[in-house]
Amino acid sequence: MLEQQNRKLCIFSLISAIVVVLCTCIGVVMNLTTLYDENFDHMGIRTFCMFTVNSNILVAMGMSLVIPYTIDGLQKRFYHIPKWLMIFLLAGTVAVTLTFLVSLFILSPVKGFRLIFTGSRFYLHALGPITAIVAFSFFISDHTLSWKDSNYALIPVFLYACVYYVLVVVIGEERGGWNDFYGFATRIPVWIPMVLILPLTFGIATLLRLQHNWMFRHLREVSVPDEYSEEYLRDTVKWLAEKNAQSDQPGTDLVIPRRLIRYLMDTTEGDMSFREVCILYLDTYLEHNKI
Repeated sequence: MLEQQNRKLCIFSLISAIVVVLCTCIGVVMNLTTLYDENFDHMGIRTFCMFTVNSNILVAMGMSLVIPYTIDGLQKRFYHIPKWLMIFLLAGTVAVTLTFLVSLFILSPVKGFRLIFTGSRFYLHALGPITAIVAFSFFISDHTLSWKDSNYALIPVFLYACVYYVLVVVIGEERGGWNDFYGFATRIPVWIPMVLILPLTFGIATLLRLQHNWMFRHLREVSVPDEYSEEYLRDTVKWLAEKNAQSDQPGTDLVIPRRLIRYLMDTTEGDMSFREVCILYLDTYLEHNKI
């Protein structure tokens, strides 16, 4: 069951990551090659002024880093994504979630739903963000995240908000700044988004984090029953070492899956120490290594 779950998570995470990266590339390229659009001013190189584009690039960077870990997980039968990358993905996913919500509830009523979610906007406003949200909430779930980790999700939004405020409100379009293409300073009083944007972002981060953590705990509960004997631990570690020894290519570095071993030890009541289990894995690997 553990191997099947590992494979499913790796495959779903890999597919989701590729979809997000492709959506970002397609959307950005379409904007860069569209020099004029009567409905949108920021085409060509000016597309990088939009938070929509920047947020999608941010989450695509994180997803691109997920890809090698999922491939390695399929090869090693060990699903693992480092904690720092999970925090990075949280920040990127929160950013594109904010993009999706602004597009749906603020831009669509003004410009029309069809206009906001067609063309390059389909990839940057809808498909990419929704895929990232689903992936982070259900597939790319390898660590629990604390409420303090949610603070990192505020950084991209805060930095962009500062740049937007300076160029739109302080400098202004007439003096070489940006026009208020999101309408945060002209359609509504500017203090409203200034007061609400960071609490809203933190709320989104909290909801995504809670769903992510719930899924992590759920996967942990269903993957292995509550209690196993020490014999089960020994057999599983040996089986894992044998599988990896058979699949490793000549010259491949030996990697002991410490997190997986610790995970298995947490489900047993045996007296083996962590060192003893790692040595068991190493001995079995060397015994069955085909090199």
